[in-house]
Amino acid sequence: MSNELSALETEIEETRERLAGTIDQLLYRAHPKTIVSREITAIKGHYVDLETGEPRTDNILRTVGVVIGTIALIVVVRKVAS
Repeated sequence: MSNELSALETEIEETRERLAGTIDQLLYRAHPKTIVSREITAIKGHYVDLETGEPRTDNILRTVGVVIGTIALIVVVRKVAS
């Protein structure tokens, strides 16, 4: 009986430690600074190869094209509307 109780107490303590670690990890991942850092890294990774540091010109040109196209569309719509 004593061994069973000791084993149960050990199991409960191990479960508590795992839960505490999980909660700490969730708090870290949900912290606003961590989220911002993760998003900045993702955006940088879209425009720069993080391993080599080389720019990803295809993604940069695609973004520039979208921006220019959007500006041109706004100008045309304003000209037609006036």
